[in-house]
Amino acid sequence: MTARLPVFPLATVLFPGLVLPLHIFEERYRALVRHLVDLPEGAPREFGVVAIQAGWEVAPAGPGARATPSAGEVTLHEVGCTAELRQVTELADGGFDIVTVGRRRFRIAEVDDNAAPYLTADVEWLPDPGGSDEVADLLAARVIAVFRQYLGLIRSDPEEISEQLPEDPTVLSHLVAATAALTVDDRQRLLAIDDTASRLRAELRLLNREAALLRQVRAVPVPLAELASPPTPN
Repeated sequence: MTARLPVFPLATVLFPGLVLPLHIFEERYRALVRHLVDLPEGAPREFGVVAIQAGWEVAPAGPGARATPSAGEVTLHEVGCTAELRQVTELADGGFDIVTVGRRRFRIAEVDDNAAPYLTADVEWLPDPGGSDEVADLLAARVIAVFRQYLGLIRSDPEEISEQLPEDPTVLSHLVAATAALTVDDRQRLLAIDDTASRLRAELRLLNREAALLRQVRAVPVPLAELASPPTPN
């Protein structure tokens, strides 16, 4: 079963439960925010955040102009996450500062760039694991231990390292994926994993890899893929 969803391409990956603030200044996305705000009370005010795989969009120039591709056609990853609108501040110039929270994962079935000023897509909702999972619980304990070691290598303030981490394995897996210094491709692969245990296993491998690199160079690496990322289209 598919649903139609407004789509916001970004140079980042959003995970369920994570906060994503955005500054909206481009007219097509102003239209998206106005559409969400005008929805009836109780209707879900959410849009899909999808990471850009290649290329990036350039803002339309002039009345009625549509977005045009730069550096080749824009290619989106198949799996994204909805962003639920939680707070809207309208600015004097007509733009918006918004605060959103990641809600649910989806896979794009088909993109439509003609139905609205912004992209829309038919999407399939992906499973949201719930309930008790003994394997995930055991992996979560290991991930917490390794993640604390990793934080000790990248943070100088001991109080920051002692922060409380969530015990729920699924919530933990999303937090680690979003906050570790990973490339967009690494984060995208984690988002696309359907079950929590498999995501935690993948994170153990990534955290051990990153910790080993940090111990070797004694500095926080900046992924080249992040440096080459296009500007965020707002």
